[in-house]
Amino acid sequence: CVEDKFIPDNKACGDCSRLHRGKLKERAKKTALFALKLAVSGSLLYFVLKKAGVAEVGSLLMSISPASFAVAVGLYLTTLFLASIRWMLLLPDKFSLRRLFPLYLLGSFFNTFLPGLVGGDAVKIYYLYRETGKGTMALSSVFMDRYIGFTAMMILGMSAFPFGLRYFGGSWLEWVLPAIVAAFVLGSITVFGLRLGKRFRVLRELYEYFHTYRKKKGVIARCLALSFTLQFLIILAVYILARGLDITLPFGALIIFIPIITTVATMPISLSGIGLREAASVLLLGTVGVAPDEAIAISFAWFLMAAVGGLTGLYEYLRERDIKKPE
Repeated sequence: CVEDKFIPDNKACGDCSRLHRGKLKERAKKTALFALKLAVSGSLLYFVLKKAGVAEVGSLLMSISPASFAVAVGLYLTTLFLASIRWMLLLPDKFSLRRLFPLYLLGSFFNTFLPGLVGGDAVKIYYLYRETGKGTMALSSVFMDRYIGFTAMMILGMSAFPFGLRYFGGSWLEWVLPAIVAAFVLGSITVFGLRLGKRFRVLRELYEYFHTYRKKKGVIARCLALSFTLQFLIILAVYILARGLDITLPFGALIIFIPIITTVATMPISLSGIGLREAASVLLLGTVGVAPDEAIAISFAWFLMAAVGGLTGLYEYLRERDIKKPE
């Protein structure tokens, strides 16, 4: 039996035939999911660009200050470095930044350039598991890294929320961030407080990992401090991009809007958040007087910042492939 090649049922053993059909079904599901995400991203981009005007958005992007864009890319890479330090603190085994930072660059590359195929977090988990053989540790550390980062983003957004009511108070938008935070808190209580998924081995081991870090308050405090810093730097980078496009908007409003836009963009229904990010930017930034073409230009510049920064991960990916090759 050759399990990776198609063999007619009447010539193949039953196990290989079932394995082949299972692989075909899995590929069909992945293809359908990719097509759905592509449709969502394409449709949203079509509607927002139709409203704003492709020529207007393109003209704005071409006018961006190279110095502002370079500074923003530098800030983005700094956030990846700080995130790798946070990840190092969450790992029970000793790993150097020399190893973890390249993995973060790899994750950024896959998130940006291979959307819908392999997630950046999955890449980090794979390489960490390949080196340690500890799948639960790899999965749990990446999850905790994301969880603490999201927690800091929500806290930062809610801290600035009372000061932002003057921009959108009285409209339905004033309930968006509180609703996201409430859903996050409720989900955390459901998953970690009630431990509803303890019957599943992966979740049970995740609970055990999480429980060990509940006692390490110093580590959690340092991780939160790093998270606040890198979230602030991301907001600052977007603000610098806006200024580089000669667009004026309140920095305080971005502290509230960026967590919302980021949350919407991470919903797994589009390719790398494309379309969702632009639609949310038009809707939210419009409340502070930013025109649709300006909001889309800021969003595209934000994406390009991450793309240029993520290109550094291509070198790491090629290097990892060379490491795997036998000498």
